[in-house]
Amino acid sequence: MSHDFSEILKHLPHRFPFLFVDKIISVELGSTIHAQKNVSINEDFFNGHFPNKPVMPGVLIIEAMAQAAGILGFMTMGKTPEEGSIYYFAGVDKVRFKHPVQPGDVVNLHASIRSEKRGIWKFDCSADVEGIKICDATILCADRER
Repeated sequence: MSHDFSEILKHLPHRFPFLFVDKIISVELGSTIHAQKNVSINEDFFNGHFPNKPVMPGVLIIEAMAQAAGILGFMTMGKTPEEGSIYYFAGVDKVRFKHPVQPGDVVNLHASIRSEKRGIWKFDCSADVEGIKICDATILCADRER
């Protein structure tokens, strides 16, 4: 099933400059998502992180993984933010950064649902560039009314 950019906008409330998912590669509802973030030298954060050695901040890699997980959660629930639901980033555990992300990289974002209880979702997430592991984390999201 092909997913165009409008699917991302439909299932996430985020917009530029805080939208960190550019493409959905695949989704298995109730299970997994593979999405991508194309990293450009034009990203505002590279101006100060770091001059002459641009590196994507780790917290933004975590945010990108959380956004991919959010798309999976919204799609699985059959809900959208427009319908009055919002998916809050509720926590992150077991974060490990293994390699820096630089301009020109295409970051593969993977999330799989570990559990869901009373609107709290737990996802196993990872990010890689060309098969090289960038980050692993367990991410919690809370589905709440706006």
